[in-house]
Amino acid sequence: MNLMRQPVLQLNAYFEATRIIWARKALTLVTKGKAIVICDTRKEIYPGIFMPSVIRLLEYKYVPIRMQTLSRKNIFMRDSYKCMYCGHEFTGGGLELDHVLPKSRGGKNEWINLVSACRKCNSRKNDRTPEEAGMPLLRRPLPQTIHTPRFILKSLGAQEKSWDRYLWNDSKGEQKLQFA
Repeated sequence: MNLMRQPVLQLNAYFEATRIIWARKALTLVTKGKAIVICDTRKEIYPGIFMPSVIRLLEYKYVPIRMQTLSRKNIFMRDSYKCMYCGHEFTGGGLELDHVLPKSRGGKNEWINLVSACRKCNSRKNDRTPEEAGMPLLRRPLPQTIHTPRFILKSLGAQEKSWDRYLWNDSKGEQKLQFA
């Protein structure tokens, strides 16, 4: 993977996680003096300069509440890249979108009607509801709320252990916020 395309967690001045940016953008903010590196990856990109993992803006930047758009990627992230029927974890290419209430029966493209499904389960379910197919959902699909972007940010950060302390959760799933 290109080093400049590494994900970096951006915090505002009060240590609130705001978004995930590419390393290139993070390094630009740091070199312009608009941010500082809170945590690095220990990958040296230049003598004495390491690739950032978490940066913090030096000035508070208001982040308006933005509703997350409905997309395949956002549905897969909401469902943690797992099939909601068999529970197996896949990469994005191994998953398909499934309409809980099939489109042929009036099902719409909405957060509460779309789930991640592997090809095998999606084919098996076919044009039936989960109850008719005898395939109960592991988890009811969540509707979009003002908290959806934060939920998606947390699920993206699950792979980066250095981000845990900034994403309001610990191993028990309880909220916490720590300052560096």
